[in-house]
Amino acid sequence: MTKIMVVDDDKDATALFEEVLKAEGYIPILLNESAQAVAVAKQEMPALFILDLMMPEPDGFKLCRILRKEPEFRYTPIIIVTALNDTDSRIVAIGAGANDYLTKPFRLDELYTSIKDQLNNA
Repeated sequence: MTKIMVVDDDKDATALFEEVLKAEGYIPILLNESAQAVAVAKQEMPALFILDLMMPEPDGFKLCRILRKEPEFRYTPIIIVTALNDTDSRIVAIGAGANDYLTKPFRLDELYTSIKDQLNNA
C-alpha cells in the first residue's frame, strides 16, 4: 500500500486526511509539527507529501525546499493544501518544489485526482 505523509498543524485537518486517505486505500502518515517531518519521512519513505503552508517553523514553503534538498525526496511528489488563494503564494510554492497546489476548502475529488496524477507521474 502507498504511504502518504500529511504535515499540517491543524489536528482536525490531519484527522480528516487520515479518514479520506484510508478510504482510498492509502497509508496516511500524519504529523502536526513540521520540525519532525524530514526525520519521520526518512523512516517511513512516503510516496507523496501533502503539506500545509501556514505552520510554525518551518512553514510549508521552507519544508518543501528542505525536502527537495534531500536526495531521497528530490522527485517525491508534493501537494500543497492551503487557505492562501493568491497567485504569489502559488508561484512561491511551485518555485519551492511543489507539484500541485490546492486551495482549502477543496472537493475530495480534486484531492484524489491530484494524488493519483502525481503518483502516476512520479
